[in-house]
Formats: sequence, C-alpha cells, structure tokens
Amino acid sequence: MGNIVTTLIIFAVIIIIHELGHFTAAKLSGVRVNEFSLGMGPALLRLGKGETQYVLRAFPIGGAVSMEGEDDQSADGRAFCNKPLPPRIIIIVAGALMNLLLGFAILVGVTMNGNYVASNTIAQFEENAATAQSGLQAGDTILRINGRSVWVESDIVYELTRDEDGVVDMLVRRGGENLILRGVAFDFREQALVIDFKVQAQPKTFGTVLGYAGRKTASIARIVWLSLGDLLTGRASVHDLAGPIGMTQVVGQVRKIGWASLFTLAAFISINVGVFNLLPIPALDGGRLVFLLIEAVRRGKRINPEHEAYVHMAGFAAVILLMVFVTFNDIMGLFGR
Repeated sequence: MGNIVTTLIIFAVIIIIHELGHFTAAKLSGVRVNEFSLGMGPALLRLGKGETQYVLRAFPIGGAVSMEGEDDQSADGRAFCNKPLPPRIIIIVAGALMNLLLGFAILVGVTMNGNYVASNTIAQFEENAATAQSGLQAGDTILRINGRSVWVESDIVYELTRDEDGVVDMLVRRGGENLILRGVAFDFREQALVIDFKVQAQPKTFGTVLGYAGRKTASIARIVWLSLGDLLTGRASVHDLAGPIGMTQVVGQVRKIGWASLFTLAAFISINVGVFNLLPIPALDGGRLVFLLIEAVRRGKRINPEHEAYVHMAGFAAVILLMVFVTFNDIMGLFGR
C-alpha cells in the first residue's frame, strides 16, 4: 500500500505541475479557461470559482486545462484561437517546461543534500582493473564514450549498458589535452559489466550544484530520446515499457534504497513526462505545437480546427491503447509471463 500511495503522490504532483503550467500561461495571456481538471473519467468533485470550473475526476491519470476556443472557433475575444501565435505557443509548451523545471529543482535539492558533487574524472581504480590495463589513468576526465558526450557520471553507466561487448572507445582529457583511447575494456562478473574505477568528488558550491543538476536534467532528457530511438529501431522491445503497475514496483524497489534515490526517480519521471509531451504526436502538447508551427509557416493561416480535432482524437485513442497495452504488460509481468 505504501508503494501505491507513494506512486500516486509522485504522479499527482507531476500532473498538477504540468497542468498548472498550461493554466498559468493561459491566465497570464488573457485566455478564458473553462475547466481545470485532474484525473480522467467521471467527475467526483466540482468547484466553481469565477469563470473556471475546478474538477477532480475518478481515475488518477492525466489532467486537462480546457480553454475557450482551443479545439474549435469562438467569437469570444479571450478565446485561445483568437490570441496571437506567440502566446498560444507558450501556453502549449508551458506544461512540459514546468515538468522539466520540476525535475531540475528536485535534482538541485538531491545534490544539495548529498555529501559531494560527482564528476567525470577518475579518482582511483580497483586492484587489477581492466580499464587501467586498457589505457585509462587516474586523473582522466571522460568526455565521450563511443562518440556520445558524457555530461554526468551516470552517463558512463548508461553508455556501457548500451554496449554489447564491454569494449569502448573513449575521449578523455589528460593533462589539459584531449586524448582518444581505443578499445578500453571492462570486466564482466556474473554476466554483468563492472565499472572498476571511482570518480572524483567536487566540493558543493552554488555553481557546482546548479551545473550538475542542469547537466543531469539534460542527460535524462537525452535518455528519453535515445530510448525512443531504440524502440523504433528494435534495439529495445515494447515489452520493456512500464505502466502504472510497473512503476509502482519500481517505486517500491527504489524506496528501499533511500529517499535520495526516490526523489531522483521522481525527477526522472517528471523530465520523462516533459520530454514525452513535446513529441510530435497528435493529442500531446508536441502534436498541438506542430499545428501551431504549421500555422506560423503559413503566415497565420490556421488549419481547419475540425480537421485538427480529428487528428488529435486519433492520437488520443492511440495513447489510450498504448496505456492499455503497457498495463496488460505489467500484469503479465507479475505472473512471470
């Protein structure tokens, strides 16, 4: 039960922050907001204040900010459709940006409460370390692995998990110069790749904390795109996707590790939600953004709102089907398939 409650709290905060982004941007732009709702399905509670209805719905997934003239034409001067293009774009992307900011803020807090700020510079090796025998040295700062930039120490782990044979090429900074190391080999123990060195700790300062949190946010956002690419290319399977049940299991596992790991997971989920919502998929914020950008290219000539609504409806149906699939996948996983 504790895992379920914790998961619901994490998702509730992420959804509220997302919808508040849209809501605040709309209000500041002078757009009439008809409804601010949390959840999906039948309404459990309605509170009316001014022009906006605040609604709590039955199923604790998702939320919505319903604006006048968002999906159709309206004669109201405060309707979304009658506002200039720049504020409409800001309103659409504000939810995702708030999720990215939330993830960044959480990472700042986690980093501030840690004992140090991790770096990408090697401090020391284990005894008989394979990587040291392959050319790595203490004091090397790892800049790239297999051509991809390393922004934070967790990128080292991520890139190595993507590698098939444990032998990688690295770009390191050594003695003020960049050096390419070919064929850096890592050991395998019990069929798991082992990182046989530790990285140096940086002192906690205002600059190092903000810098690390910013790079970590960018790193997580990049992982989302890379994971999507892996799904499209077949490198990863759709069966690897986790739904609400799967996330509850993950939250339970991370809770046992500690609060810092749990908050880091919450940041990861929030950044995931932000990036995912900006994907050019109909019904998502990114899909709506595409239509606004098309309007900009067409110099203000908007695509027929009815046609756009059909596209978003199809996208919404596809997203619902995906949610059903991953939930079914989670259930099957509980029974070991």
